[in-house]
Amino acid sequence: MEIYTREEVLTEAKNLAKMLANTKEIERFKQVETKINENQKVQRLVTKIKTLQKQAVNLQAYEKQAALKIVEDTIDEAQKELDSIPIVEEFQEIQTTVNDVLQLVSGTIAREVTNHIIESTGGDLLEGKTGSTKANETSCSGE
Repeated sequence: MEIYTREEVLTEAKNLAKMLANTKEIERFKQVETKINENQKVQRLVTKIKTLQKQAVNLQAYEKQAALKIVEDTIDEAQKELDSIPIVEEFQEIQTTVNDVLQLVSGTIAREVTNHIIESTGGDLLEGKTGSTKANETSCSGE
């Protein structure tokens, strides 16, 4: 069994990150993000929502409940309008896809590391126990 240094593992992680950054999902994400940034209606609504959110924080701090309710309703309306824009919908979808890919990679790495630990210690993958756990269970039950 080959032993790797932390630096070697990090180098491979950087290579994996470079590969991920060049997938069709990430390329699509970059294209859609560019369209979002160039869309004046989207930018106007984002600015409006941010401004209203700041107002809401101030109104909440000063316990101005009636005014806060009006501002929160206006935020909700602006958010609905923003979410209904096709490019925003597409951006949210591709963002979810990219997150799913990253979680899949992360989960696969964690699962494979665990499996390699179990296998390399003579454990049982089906039970999810390392060899030392199994050996300890056997010796403890024989006491």
